[in-house]
Amino acid sequence: MKSPRLFGIVFLALCTTAQADLTVVQKMAGDDGVHEITLKVKGDKARVEVTPQVTTIIDAKTGDLTTLLNDKKTVMRISGERAKAMAEVAKSFVKEEAPEQALPKPTGQKETISGYETEEYVSDSPKYHAAYWVAKSYPNYENILQQMSLLQRGAFASITKGMPDYHALPGLPLRTEIKVPGQGQITSTIESVSLSPLPASEFDIPANYSEEKLPDIIGGKQSPDKSGTP
Repeated sequence: MKSPRLFGIVFLALCTTAQADLTVVQKMAGDDGVHEITLKVKGDKARVEVTPQVTTIIDAKTGDLTTLLNDKKTVMRISGERAKAMAEVAKSFVKEEAPEQALPKPTGQKETISGYETEEYVSDSPKYHAAYWVAKSYPNYENILQQMSLLQRGAFASITKGMPDYHALPGLPLRTEIKVPGQGQITSTIESVSLSPLPASEFDIPANYSEEKLPDIIGGKQSPDKSGTP
């Protein structure tokens, strides 16, 4: 399917880290329709709500990924070590290293989005074309941009090499368009940004959720995670 692959690119590009708490609400439009995504960040942890049924919690420091299946009240975990091993398996099927993403350059095109004047910046690689509509006057954009570069660093750096990097932009990208040749386009538009404090409980696993094992795809037996799940 086209949209999941594109969504993955945009999702990884948008996930954030924070020195202060951050909440971003955005609309993402692709071949399968329009979705509202809420991103919440506290410290080294990010919580992403794509649908009411699925919530993902990311620990940028360790690389751990936790998925809450809210309708089933179950949780699936992937430790940082296992995620890295899965990434290495995926890389073994790719003949070429991901190229470095070119720095975004202005095109001179301007548009007003959500009351802010924005200017288009574009960046190209052999894998995709990225266009950012940047609001240079957005309040606190420097801090927000710093937060929006989490997955280019730390535990995720090798996995996300070559993906769009917001840190180089001179303002907040209120709209981002990612186009992959032969795969279609995903457009993400920021609806709101808040720096209000978030409770730590937003990033905890509910006590009434049961563990669900993931199938092993990197070895002949179930790979243990940090969670201690056998």
